[in-house]
Amino acid sequence: MIEINNLNFGYSKHKPLFKNMSMRLSNGHIYGLLGKNGAGKSTLLKNLAGLVYPQGGQLNVMGFNPSKRQPALLSQICFIPEEFYLPPVKIDSYLKANAPFYPNFDHEYLATLLKEFDIPASNKLIDMSYGQKKKFIIAFGLATQARLVIMDEPTNGLDIPSKAQFRKIMASALTDERCIIISTHQVRDLDNLIDTVIMLDENDVALKASVEEITTKLAFKRVKEIDESIFYAEPSLSGYNAVMPNYHHEESKLDMELLFNAILAEKTKFKPLFN
Repeated sequence: MIEINNLNFGYSKHKPLFKNMSMRLSNGHIYGLLGKNGAGKSTLLKNLAGLVYPQGGQLNVMGFNPSKRQPALLSQICFIPEEFYLPPVKIDSYLKANAPFYPNFDHEYLATLLKEFDIPASNKLIDMSYGQKKKFIIAFGLATQARLVIMDEPTNGLDIPSKAQFRKIMASALTDERCIIISTHQVRDLDNLIDTVIMLDENDVALKASVEEITTKLAFKRVKEIDESIFYAEPSLSGYNAVMPNYHHEESKLDMELLFNAILAEKTKFKPLFN
């Protein structure tokens, strides 16, 4: 669905964000996009949606060059930014103005999502809290039935019950024809939701691997002492939370936050495992 070949981009000539970045993303997956502040997560998403343009390399999204912003492509992309504006109108007026841009928009599905999110369809957008607005824009985006769903920090502003609703809805939103990319700093919000991890660091992709591949090659364990077999560890109440090569083919649960910190701190140790 998405092919990135030698992508180069930067807001300044002297400070590139991406240098010859290459990656392929397929439909039927939920990707978690991780990285430090300034690593370029939002910028990569904007490149895919045609909101900023590469300075070098090629981008292919569903057979289109997103920088040309062709309607046939834009009608199949749902981009939910971290910061957004909603006009002071009722939900039905917003739908009349925006739903026609998406030929497969599903009004019944939207009604189901609004009910799941506890948002009355008669509400005026301006009267909603930030969290309610966020849930509305997520519901609208999914109801477009776009094949590519891009979400930048979708759980910011959501309370704990709403985050649980979000995970439930997103798990059921994936289809074989759809690709979902979620960028977030709240890595624990993606637990049990994504199937592939993408991590950006130092102008490139530091890691791209499925959850299955990660837990096959790495073991996440709590240990009392650190030895040479451990790639990375953090102190815990009962010892250390550790990441190590899975030499003994043990089953363990992916700790997304621990993996994130481990890759950033010890990327040279992990690189040979995932090349």
